[in-house]
Amino acid sequence: KEYRLLSDKALDDVSTISDFKKTSTRVLNAQDYEYAIKRMAVREYHSPILDNMQEYIVGLEEFSKKVTKIKKDTDILDLRKYSIKGVKTIDDYTLEINIKGKYPQFLYWLSMNFFAPIPWEADLFYQQKGLIQKNITLNTYPIGTGAYYLAKNNPNQEMILKVNPNFHSEYFQGEKLPFIKEVVYSLEKESIPLWNKFLQGYYDASGISSEAFDQAVAISSNGDMGLSNTMKQKGIKMSGSIQPSIFYLAFNMSDPIVGGYTKEAQKLRQAISIAQNEEEYISIFMNGRGIPAQSPIPPAIFGYQKGKDGTNPIIYHWVNGKRVRKSIEYAKKLLAEAGYPNGVSKKTGKPLVLYYDTTSSGADDRALLDWRRKQFEKLGIQLVIRATDYNRFQDKVRKGKAQLFSWGWNADYPDPENFLFLLYGKNAVVNTNGAGINSSNYQNPKFDKLFEEIKTMSNSPERLEKIKEMIAIIQKDSPWVWGIHPKSLSLYHSWFSNIFPNAMANNTLKYKKIDGKLRYKKIEEWNKPILMPMVVFILFLVLISYPLYRAYQNRQRAVIGE
Repeated sequence: KEYRLLSDKALDDVSTISDFKKTSTRVLNAQDYEYAIKRMAVREYHSPILDNMQEYIVGLEEFSKKVTKIKKDTDILDLRKYSIKGVKTIDDYTLEINIKGKYPQFLYWLSMNFFAPIPWEADLFYQQKGLIQKNITLNTYPIGTGAYYLAKNNPNQEMILKVNPNFHSEYFQGEKLPFIKEVVYSLEKESIPLWNKFLQGYYDASGISSEAFDQAVAISSNGDMGLSNTMKQKGIKMSGSIQPSIFYLAFNMSDPIVGGYTKEAQKLRQAISIAQNEEEYISIFMNGRGIPAQSPIPPAIFGYQKGKDGTNPIIYHWVNGKRVRKSIEYAKKLLAEAGYPNGVSKKTGKPLVLYYDTTSSGADDRALLDWRRKQFEKLGIQLVIRATDYNRFQDKVRKGKAQLFSWGWNADYPDPENFLFLLYGKNAVVNTNGAGINSSNYQNPKFDKLFEEIKTMSNSPERLEKIKEMIAIIQKDSPWVWGIHPKSLSLYHSWFSNIFPNAMANNTLKYKKIDGKLRYKKIEEWNKPILMPMVVFILFLVLISYPLYRAYQNRQRAVIGE
């Protein structure tokens, strides 16, 4: 209460949250989760999932309109005074949420940070104008119940996590969590100094930049990645996994040239898709860290198929147990059937010119853009690169004005619905005034009908069959060049343990361990001062100084003799 109505004078000496001397805490309860949902509904706070959740949580849309209007007319909004029809606290340990229809994925949403509990006391405190002006907000100084608290928040230099003294007792293998008492994240603006400090032991873990790839990774004759001998000698370990992500080249399906659903339009996109050699892209630009995508669904997500069953038959042949990309000759045949023999329009007699919008324009991007042009040149198609700033690029995509563009998606939760909805017609940006997630504006009634069926189904053989049918539809329509699923690789020292790759989990830090004694020993061993160059330099100085000294002595004697 003491800090709830702060005057400008009271804030004169305040620049960070730590300048407040008094702190308080209390036990988490169900009301904190209810309050978080209420806060999500306030448009001013820009929750990225509000529109999506309004489709499911009963009464959320009406509540959002009401509190958003109230917030415009008040500085501090206490959401406890208002209620959502479908959200009710039963007691301190029970929250009831009513949703519209059946939606199994809602449990995944509840496990995400969007639904993190928010104490009303913190919300009212952070709404004070004086604090907002000093950038002391819930975004910069979050409140929670986790194993750590954010002790320092300077993203341009350093972020420090320290053990939450009020963290509830939680054990793993008989030991109290968290194992690491302080975690420091430092910003290194250059990759080379970061890599060198990792090799010296000053960082416990590191990614692998393109510059360091050859030093860190050895590739076998079979194409398998492993650690180089240099890394093995230092006891460094490597972990890696295919990410639940996809990066793709999108066709704007509302575009009069690359869009549409005729057989000719399909064949044009199929020909271009075959010509985009994703295997080459992965080898050249990603050091082999990725796999070509066959559909929107990445590995480890229900609906992903391995081997022949998971191969896109539009783009690949299955030969001797392997995928083989169809030939450029076959792609040219499709292009001719699409009405563009050798890249020239049958109707106009003019070369086919396509436009690729991108935010890449620097010298480092030139090689990638040149590679992209060459993929189209294989078919006789001229690709014009239209580079622009990110805001302009986003605006063009949202308005459906970009013809070709690269896009990507990371899983929110491990369900195929979270990837297939990227191609659901009702999510098309042209149908949602730019708010939809379907940036390619793909709309196929049969696909949409199947999507509406599978999105409320639990994983089962029946759901899998419907997903297979959906994938076959979009493979034929080819609204995307399916692109890649990236592979993450990370290195860590021998003293850093309990490291398990899990892109979907955000609570793994508390399980990680550091052997501080071993780290100190290795840092000392690897960073001993090399004295020999200094000794040689001193001897060199002595050698060149001695004749000068002798000459000086002789001169002094001569002067005295006179």
